Amino acid sequence: MKKIDERAINSIRFLSIDSINKANSGHPGLPMGAAPMAYTLWSKFLRISPQNPTWENRDRFVLSAGHGSMLLYSLLHLFNYGLPLEELKNFRQFDSKTPGHPEYGHTVGVETTTGPLGQGFANAVGMAIAERHLAGKFNTSKFDIVDHYTYVLAGDGDMMEGITYEAASLAGTLKLDKLVALYDDNKITIDGSTDISFSEDVKKRFEAMHWNVIVVKDGNDAGLIRKAIIKAHKSKGKPTLIMVKTIIGFGSPNKAGTSKVHGSPLGKDEAMLTREALGWNDYSEFEIPEDVKDHFMRLSKKKEKTFKEWQSKLVDYAKENPELYREWKRYNSNEISKELYEDKSIFETSSDSMATRASGGDILNKIAKYVPNIVGGSADLNESTKTYLKEKGDFLVDDMGANIFFGIREHAMGAIVNGIVLHGGLRAYGSTFLVFSDYMRTPIRLASLMNIPAMFIFTHDSIGVGEDGPTHQPIEHVSSLRMMPGLSVWRPADYMETGFSYVAAFEKTDGPSVMVLTRQNLPKLDGVNENVKKGGYILSKEEKATPDAILMGSGSEVSLLVEAKKVLKEKGLDVRIVSMPNMNVFEMQSKEYKEEVLPSDVEARVSVEAGVTMPWYRYLGNKGTAIGIDTFGASAPIEKLMKHFGFSVDNVVDKVLEVVK
Repeated sequence: MKKIDERAINSIRFLSIDSINKANSGHPGLPMGAAPMAYTLWSKFLRISPQNPTWENRDRFVLSAGHGSMLLYSLLHLFNYGLPLEELKNFRQFDSKTPGHPEYGHTVGVETTTGPLGQGFANAVGMAIAERHLAGKFNTSKFDIVDHYTYVLAGDGDMMEGITYEAASLAGTLKLDKLVALYDDNKITIDGSTDISFSEDVKKRFEAMHWNVIVVKDGNDAGLIRKAIIKAHKSKGKPTLIMVKTIIGFGSPNKAGTSKVHGSPLGKDEAMLTREALGWNDYSEFEIPEDVKDHFMRLSKKKEKTFKEWQSKLVDYAKENPELYREWKRYNSNEISKELYEDKSIFETSSDSMATRASGGDILNKIAKYVPNIVGGSADLNESTKTYLKEKGDFLVDDMGANIFFGIREHAMGAIVNGIVLHGGLRAYGSTFLVFSDYMRTPIRLASLMNIPAMFIFTHDSIGVGEDGPTHQPIEHVSSLRMMPGLSVWRPADYMETGFSYVAAFEKTDGPSVMVLTRQNLPKLDGVNENVKKGGYILSKEEKATPDAILMGSGSEVSLLVEAKKVLKEKGLDVRIVSMPNMNVFEMQSKEYKEEVLPSDVEARVSVEAGVTMPWYRYLGNKGTAIGIDTFGASAPIEKLMKHFGFSVDNVVDKVLEVVK
């Protein structure tokens, strides 16, 4: 190893040590042990542009072991990404650019929010899928404008998480050979040696999933790491796992190789001893030697040269392929064609009765004509979720189509969808039954935290699933998703509402959207209008100046309210029906609009939804009542279940009569 490389590696180590000590909080073990592999990758291979951090053809680097965030922050500082030293000194402090775990959109150069282990690994698989799909779309025999690698640095914790193996299995099946995982194989977790909980042969397991596996026996040997990455680049038809045998907390005389250095600062005394052990005595805290600064400046300038070469290539590409270039620009923007809004078929159907899962599938295919960069699929449920994109091709080993077969891997599907969106150039969705959104909770939450427009489509949304029984009948799921900050949850009531909901979801670029759709057929409703996009609106107005009561609901229960209104009219009551397809969006409306829809002087209110009643009480006041289901369901035909749990016209009418007394 060259002397300057060794000094550069130690600079990464001590920036991490000093930042964590100053914060009196953090994880120094990974940065100290993994610094040689990270430095070798970034200095010798990673194609990036610190001055243009969102360059489309950059290599992606994902720190899946997000607790080692100071490794990434040190690299971003040293490679001149504009992350100043003061921010490293403010590590883990309020409003700093260096939070405890890397946050996408918060810190320049961070490709994805990581920390929940395994998520970053699956994100990286999504990024590699996006790279291949876009390369298939835009590259020509003369120009490879999409041609980059996705690298992910993972630790023992990532390897233990089930999501990592779900994602790795799909990556191996798809032969994503531009995906390279660097495994920080230090065999230490918080509780101690991995021997107590993790004895499997990772090499054999990845080989069984059709990965190329390379073992680097000395994680401090930059030359071996370099050779391994070169070998990975030559691997065709398989993604590569590079198992790098490291020592956690390398250099610390008393803590290296132990769990003591995993998640606690070294402390001042041990940091001093580490300086002595690694020959860093001459430098004070946060000091970077001048020759090291110059070295990183040269590396950064060299990487800018690569970016400028690609830019020049893109200019020539545009001249020779003007149509493709226009499409390239369209893919890499969030603009939606005006033609979409002019296509009335998105909101209309000749069918008088249709399940919203079928409506959603029909509408999704119509929208795909105007949003050509849609990709997605299901967790082995296309026949049920109706989310297959017709005439868009399949994403397989030798086919770069838009339909992705995620297999029965809901958790990985969610994180892979996030990775595709994070890569850029594509809008992505994943679909399954609503009850299995439980398996996807973390990726949905991270999509919200990152404010990315991922889409999650969930069908079979209630006890309307019927005979499959309580294991497959969602109860609390819609409400729990509504409680997630930044998540837009749509539960439309018919074809037209589904159309408006999908359009609103594709318009939203500052966070994810969820579609909640029925298995059972629903009738076409009168009164649906574009105010669906406001989350809640008056579907059926009263005839008098003031309604006797307000009926409100979402999805499949709105048609029940329509039937109940007819009976109530015969009984002399004039009621208003409010459809609430999206509570989250409704809450964002002005006070004036919300008062217009739900006038405060009308106290008699009844809500109806086939789910837990809790979220509706904010709209019911002291006099209103909620019809819902606060128990688990049962296995029976849908008609029997609906009547048993109170979702009938008679029960709605009785509840209204009670509240108007």
